Amino acid sequence: YLGGSGIAACLRAGADVVVTGRVTDAALVTGPAAAHFGWGPDDLDALAGAVVAGHVLECGTQATGGNHAFFGDHDPARLRRPGFPLAEIHADGSSVITKHDGTGGVVDLSTVTAQLLYETGGARYAGPDVTARLDTVRLTPDGPDRVRIDGVRGEAPPPTLKAGLTRLGGWRNEVVFVLTGLGIEAKADLVKTQFADALESGGARPPAEVRWELARTDHADADTEERASALLRLVVRDQDADAVGRTVSGAAIELALGSYPGFHVTAPPGKGAPYGVFEARPVPAAEVEHIAVLPDGTRGVIEPSFRTLELAEVEEPPLPGPYPSGKDTRRAPLGLIAGARSGDKGGDANVGVWVRDDDAWRWLAHELSVERFKELLPETADLTVVRHVLPNLRALNFTVHGLLGEGVAAQARFDPQAKALGEWLRSRWLPIPIALLEGIDAPEVTA
Repeated sequence: YLGGSGIAACLRAGADVVVTGRVTDAALVTGPAAAHFGWGPDDLDALAGAVVAGHVLECGTQATGGNHAFFGDHDPARLRRPGFPLAEIHADGSSVITKHDGTGGVVDLSTVTAQLLYETGGARYAGPDVTARLDTVRLTPDGPDRVRIDGVRGEAPPPTLKAGLTRLGGWRNEVVFVLTGLGIEAKADLVKTQFADALESGGARPPAEVRWELARTDHADADTEERASALLRLVVRDQDADAVGRTVSGAAIELALGSYPGFHVTAPPGKGAPYGVFEARPVPAAEVEHIAVLPDGTRGVIEPSFRTLELAEVEEPPLPGPYPSGKDTRRAPLGLIAGARSGDKGGDANVGVWVRDDDAWRWLAHELSVERFKELLPETADLTVVRHVLPNLRALNFTVHGLLGEGVAAQARFDPQAKALGEWLRSRWLPIPIALLEGIDAPEVTA
């Protein structure tokens, strides 16, 4: 992943359009901004500000109300077709995030905060041009559908670039059994046992990985068949295509007339399919040839930054004073007062959680510890979870290592990119001070 310096060189030489290889998403902002304002590699704060603006823009309408936790706060008509965001960049690297006139969507502190937290980790956000300190970002309203970003500090980039490697991970197959009505758990146990027996009796080696997941989507006394049904998902993986192909699909089909009552599957089992695995590896920047082909055809070598700084974790900043103890609480979903956005980085997931006022921040910063996070999301209980504190954004960012296995292509879990992990967290109930719920239509306790 290259930075914006090659783009800047082409634009300075008079290019109207620059065709790149793999550059960072933020390079689409840092390159033009550096060319326009004459920034050099030592203008770290300005470059960092542009990186932050680029990160906000990189997923398009996710910055203008798309996929936003608090979408219900806005007129639905505005969100039917969100407009694309744009950044007004200033000479010092500060910016204003807004959107094209006459388009739908919303730009406010919450939509920008959500996108800042998306697919990031700690306070240091590293790139080829600069490492931006996310713990220095300040957001302020700047009028309707306008949010100002300033205060961003930059540090020298790391001495390495990120290289993306994709390899064949193996072969996988999947069958989803539909379990309807009574005795869901017993039906699931029966088909799992029968499937194992079918593989054994056929003399086949079982796949290296066999994973079952039962999704209790069923409801008691349901008024439709679909609402009466649960889904049992079987996923198998192996380095050998034959181990997950006909052997598995044949074993599943053979159960059709001799298993649980109401046996059926969502789709006929097929042959196994290959899956890829993406890995990010550091490569010394000095070993990567970065060439800019200018409008007149000359080829210029773009030298890597001569100032570098190895990445290190930032010491946790002081927390705000705790919310007053002894206040009356009520069990309610976390999402009534907190937003969240989640995503993936290889096999890891991140969940950014933010609140919109200082009192809620005093409560969240002390309440949502790693231990509480794992309690609310039991799937993470045995994994390494790291919490990062971003006071300026009233936000916590959690990195969950290994939740996604070998990454999205491996389809290791129900939500392979952790897109809805944050919404699951927001749906979880915990004691919340009643004062923080004032004016919010909180549901009655049902759990």
